[in-house]
Amino acid sequence: MIKRLVISLSALIFSVFLLMGGNTFVMTLLGVNLGLRGVEPTLIGSIMVCYSVGFVLGSLYGPRVIKRVGHIRAFAVFSAFLASSTLIFPLTDSIWVWALLRAFAGIAVAGSFVVIESWFSAVATNEYRATLFFTYQICTYLAATAGQLLIGLTDPAAFVPFTLGAIVLTAALVPLSLSRVEAPTIEHNERISVKAIIKDAPVGLLAALCSGVLISSFYSMAPVYAIEVGLPVNQLSYFMAASVFTFILFAWPLGRLCDRLDRSKIMVWLNTMVVGSALGVVFMGHMNLWLLIGFSSLYMGMVAAIYPVAVAITNDRIEAHHIVAASTTLLLSYGLGSTLGPLFSSSMMTWLGAQGLYYGCAGVALLLGTYTWIWQWRSTSVPVQEQAHYIQTPAETAGIIVELDPRNEEFVDVPMEEVFPYLEAEEIAEAQASQMELDLSEPEPEPRLESELEEPLLVPH
Repeated sequence: MIKRLVISLSALIFSVFLLMGGNTFVMTLLGVNLGLRGVEPTLIGSIMVCYSVGFVLGSLYGPRVIKRVGHIRAFAVFSAFLASSTLIFPLTDSIWVWALLRAFAGIAVAGSFVVIESWFSAVATNEYRATLFFTYQICTYLAATAGQLLIGLTDPAAFVPFTLGAIVLTAALVPLSLSRVEAPTIEHNERISVKAIIKDAPVGLLAALCSGVLISSFYSMAPVYAIEVGLPVNQLSYFMAASVFTFILFAWPLGRLCDRLDRSKIMVWLNTMVVGSALGVVFMGHMNLWLLIGFSSLYMGMVAAIYPVAVAITNDRIEAHHIVAASTTLLLSYGLGSTLGPLFSSSMMTWLGAQGLYYGCAGVALLLGTYTWIWQWRSTSVPVQEQAHYIQTPAETAGIIVELDPRNEEFVDVPMEEVFPYLEAEEIAEAQASQMELDLSEPEPEPRLESELEEPLLVPH
């Protein structure tokens, strides 16, 4: 039983890796391709924002498709949309078609994440869900890093990279399809009203919004920035990969600090570092490739930490049983920010040139940091000893995985017989007993009645 559970989880993780890796590869590929063609940044931003809009719509309405046709069929449909849209890009130069394809891709990726994350929630237990929660995050960031490195192995102006992206995205269907875990039930997460969060933790809501602006701006327009400042494609892939990977390195020390210091102060310092590193890219990045990669990596490491700290600040000021509901509301705020990011950053690049990307993002971080500094002086701080334990919360998600948050006190284990319904009852009982270290020795036979003992033995002739 345990072996089959591990195999099923491995299939889920492999599907996540392929889906996230292929998606980030295609996203960067499109930005590089458009940049090499000399397309105006505002047009590139308009195309890229369609993905964010589609992702939000897919997160909201994807579960309806899954309930109608089932998990595996829905995932196959979403994978087909992704692969088809990726292959169509090099067949046309129409900006409108590309924008429409990006919207379809956003819907498909969000729907795929709903399928995968709901499966993760189904197989998780209270004992292991924290490990599974963090494994999911590490897997997504490693996959995003690998997707960036693939750019350096291809010619972004050719047809072949789009074919490679379609192959990776289609391959994500295979591990999940071979998994024998029973398809879980998807339930709509409750949301806390925006008004309630503004009353208790307005910084959390604003930080989630700004986080969406900053992260989507980088993923959408950083490849265009790299092209405009003259980076070769192979160096561009290192620039993007290092920037994404750095978050994993910063996650642990930032978590330690957030459990020992006032989190509103951490938010102020995070945004100060974002402003400083963004200006470092502007004024020193042109001197040396390693300076550019170093400042950009520091920038993204700090930017990626803003959303988890926003969730932590919000959770410190709400009831424990509202954690998942608050996270869902914050994700919607993040989604709104992600739709604004490409439009904002591309406009700044049109106005100020390539460096406008970092000037604009530094302005957003300065605004958030200033507001947080003012808010912490006007509000009552939560004592450090009363703060909820800091958990690194993912932002690029369809929202189902937040149920595994170790702070969620309402998580309910799914019985093994529902996860593996095809197993015999004795096999399930044996697996459960082995997990709980129980003794499944043969029970003693029940005593028979005297009347039964005196019945003659019938022997067939």
